[in-house]
Amino acid sequence: MSIMGTRVKRVEDPVFLSRGATYTDDLVDERLTGALHLTLVRSPVAHGLITAVDVTGAKEAPGVADVVVGSDIELPAVKLFPAAPDGMERGWLATDKVRFVGEPVAAVLTEEAYQGQDAADLVEIDYDPLPAVIDLKAALSDEVLLFEKAGTNLTIAMGSEDDFDPHLFDDCEVVITQEMVNQRVAAASLETRAAAAVWGDDGRLTIWCSTQNAQSARDEIAGWLGIDASLIHLITPDVGGGFGAKIGADPEFLLVAWLAKRTGRPVKWTESRSENMTGMVQGRAQLQTVTIGGNRNGDVLAYRLDVIADAGAYPRLGMILPMFTRMMAPAVYDIPKVESRARAVVTTTTSTGAYRGAGRPEATAAMERAMDLFAVEIGMDVAEVRRRNVVAPDRFPFTTKGGAVYDSGEYAKAIDSVLNASGYTELRAEQAARRESGAAQQLGIGVSAYVEITGGGAFAEDASVEVHPDGSVTVLTGTSPHGQGHATAWAMLASEHLGIPVDRITVKHGDTDLIPRGAGTMGSRSLQTGGVAVYQAAGELVELAKQRAADILEANIDDLEVVDGSVKVKGTDSGIELAALAEREQLRVDTVFDSGAPSFPFGAHVAVVELDIETGRAVVDRIITVDDAGPVLNPLLAEGQRHGGIAQGIAQALFEEVVYDEDGNPLTATFADYAFPSAAELPSFTLMDMATPTPLNPIGAKGIGEAGTIGATPAVQSAVIDAVSYLGVRHIDMPTSPLRVWNAINSATGGAE
Repeated sequence: MSIMGTRVKRVEDPVFLSRGATYTDDLVDERLTGALHLTLVRSPVAHGLITAVDVTGAKEAPGVADVVVGSDIELPAVKLFPAAPDGMERGWLATDKVRFVGEPVAAVLTEEAYQGQDAADLVEIDYDPLPAVIDLKAALSDEVLLFEKAGTNLTIAMGSEDDFDPHLFDDCEVVITQEMVNQRVAAASLETRAAAAVWGDDGRLTIWCSTQNAQSARDEIAGWLGIDASLIHLITPDVGGGFGAKIGADPEFLLVAWLAKRTGRPVKWTESRSENMTGMVQGRAQLQTVTIGGNRNGDVLAYRLDVIADAGAYPRLGMILPMFTRMMAPAVYDIPKVESRARAVVTTTTSTGAYRGAGRPEATAAMERAMDLFAVEIGMDVAEVRRRNVVAPDRFPFTTKGGAVYDSGEYAKAIDSVLNASGYTELRAEQAARRESGAAQQLGIGVSAYVEITGGGAFAEDASVEVHPDGSVTVLTGTSPHGQGHATAWAMLASEHLGIPVDRITVKHGDTDLIPRGAGTMGSRSLQTGGVAVYQAAGELVELAKQRAADILEANIDDLEVVDGSVKVKGTDSGIELAALAEREQLRVDTVFDSGAPSFPFGAHVAVVELDIETGRAVVDRIITVDDAGPVLNPLLAEGQRHGGIAQGIAQALFEEVVYDEDGNPLTATFADYAFPSAAELPSFTLMDMATPTPLNPIGAKGIGEAGTIGATPAVQSAVIDAVSYLGVRHIDMPTSPLRVWNAINSATGGAE
């Protein structure tokens, strides 16, 4: 019986639920004995010139071993993303100018961690404030420049207004334009960022850090230090969540390594929660203008998306994520004419990067709002408009106007599945009755359909599988789990071929000496690349074992099979255990799997909200979802990924927003101010099964990690707006907080309600 598709319990959980995880801050390693503790002095000013820095008092504070300012660091400033414009480099500690609240200006090293903040408070820094740049249109105007050398706030332009067809909507009976905000959100991972470093007598650096891809982080740090990557041993302990914000290395990691070199002692750093909320990259942050046009029979004929993205103070990965927004702009729809452009600008805020979905949720949110607006304008049900315009199943592989090649899909089937499961017709009848009665508690119903790209740009992954003489198995993977359950899933994939129980299989990751090559975990890539690489390696090991066993058993290789950890002659009791083969000679296979292209999971969601029109408060009562990522390896793990994604999607629609005042001060720098839901604020989720395989890998799997986030956000936002649409409300930006909903109601009704 195949283990694939079964609900194998997570092998990671007994440790997590008993001893607990070992995060970077928990490390006990003799190499870190006597480590100094790093505390960073961060700017309280969003934009200003540094006129003076005095560290005298801090140096005299108890336990202080060293205090460092920017001029002490001989390493050159660098662009934190290679494609950033020249002149937008960041120094390791600010020297002449600060560009966001939280930018490090000085580093304090103390013998004990608790001494750090007291000493840091004694560092005196004078600033000459400059105007903050928060508004994206203001940033685009270049009236206030963050980088005078660059001469512009524009980091990248993808397409231009000259590319727009002035006749795009000429054939449309109905044309609607709407500006909308896809707000900035924080990853808010359970574990904040952390690093520890020590230099060996051999001149090699060992660094532990919380990252989603050890090998890329190693390479970045090596480049920043100006040394060969082989001189760095990077180890990733348990990682308490990342959601995209921990891709690669952070500048603070370089500081930890450099300070360890300067002092000749190990150095450790773990940021506080408020530091994390202002220092770690944030997500989304797009101002979108959508224009949609079509006929009153429901056919959408043209669509335009214009994006201004917030890159934050120093351009990082976030500056190019609108590339995915443009690519996925057509969404699940077969629209004859689609065009888009995107521009990313720097602002006096925290830099942006990937956040669960990374450019794709923004595309879906824009299109799904546009479809709702179009449906309302022509008086057609929102679900029917979607059905009429989706790509038909016989069109795959389908090349979109965004340039993507969708591998497989059953979009209408997914929509029908969630509509039927939700009792959509009955819900609409109940909604009509409540509106007729004038009830204060109204019902909102939101429908979304989505497709996303997964594994994009990182199609290949390394894996090794080795059977040991004691019968145990070690799997080495270039993926980097931080909650996904790879130890369980990869063991299942190896077990499928080897017939060795999962509890005898150990999966190792996140050690660059042990696994020098790997692309890490992000973009929902892991199973379809890293997992398939393990599956392929185990299959190749079976063939290797059969070749060796053929001579020993004096059998034809075609007559051999691997069953329950042994190579056996079919139909006989003759055989030899894999462990016995490993005793004779190392039994190991190293392989690389390359899918050659990304996959495109898809789905549909229906959200039902109860909304009090007297207060504006919306509560999600039900959410019904199809998230089709191909055949499911382990339903337990897949459902966990869907649950987490749906929760974060609901959170963006209702609660989450990073907010700055006009002076660039963050107003949501603690969990007391930044709202996100607990389980108490969420309903049970109804998960529908649907599996459309991709032809790109032998197990047919697509990515599942970000799917729930992409579908849930527009479904819930649409449900909230739908609940008050009968009052004349057409759009409410996210998060659809009670105040925003209440204001929208009063604006639409002139305060009559």
